[in-house]
Amino acid sequence: MPDIALQNFSYAYTHPKKVLDNINLSIEKGSFSVVIGPSGAGKTTLCLAVAGAVPHYYGGSSAGQVQVAGTPTQQSTMQQIALTVGTVLQDYETQLVTMTVEEEVAFSLENIGIDPLKTAVLVKEALSKVGLTGFEKEAVTSLSGGQKQRLVLASVLATNPKILVLDEPTSALDPEGTQSLYKLLSELNKEHGITILVVEHDIATILPYADQFILLEEGKLIISGIPEDVLTFMANHQVFPEAIPPLWQLKLMLEGFTQQTFNPWYTEEDAITQLHHILQEEEDA
Repeated sequence: MPDIALQNFSYAYTHPKKVLDNINLSIEKGSFSVVIGPSGAGKTTLCLAVAGAVPHYYGGSSAGQVQVAGTPTQQSTMQQIALTVGTVLQDYETQLVTMTVEEEVAFSLENIGIDPLKTAVLVKEALSKVGLTGFEKEAVTSLSGGQKQRLVLASVLATNPKILVLDEPTSALDPEGTQSLYKLLSELNKEHGITILVVEHDIATILPYADQFILLEEGKLIISGIPEDVLTFMANHQVFPEAIPPLWQLKLMLEGFTQQTFNPWYTEEDAITQLHHILQEEEDA
């Protein structure tokens, strides 16, 4: 059974235009899935639907079904869904409400009724996972943007969610902070089996970590699959082509020129290794 399943799901806010239109999608347990697409494609709304904020918080009208860990979100409260789905908003600072780092994580545990006697241990574990050990007494206002984001993530992780949903989490981070965050998410995914669903506009940045791309356009699901299949589809059908990473543009051009199919290029090192191998074969021929 998939961790996340949308079945013929459509949604509109207060206006009649559908923001999501008849979405059918499965996200398997333990996957690292990335929602991509142009502005206004419905990416954020898809995340909100998985988190239960659509329609519970935003209202509107919906059809079809969203299931999280086998349970329809329409039949659950947001509080119940939050026990399974941890959410990090694009404007993550709005999720910070206390004075110190340890109080912030403890607050998330108090909200779900965790025994106060267990709180200290869980706070320590969550801060350790995100690299904030030693920051317990620090004022939240003294943290950098990247540290604040890690604190939000720690608060979410403390509640032991099976699924993490993040809406453009790197929009306010520099390249170093972006790489650090995605390495952390990849570790949580691989070592703890947490299913990751993230919206990201910079495909090249997240390509080394993802195992599923979900391409939306004008509220419709265009294609979902392994990254190399989705990127090839985008190039062949000229759907959101401006988002194809330069490395993959080069790969697809060379494949067309040489009539060879290359292995996936997730990093520059992958490209260099394969091109060196091809050139070596040419020299030996």
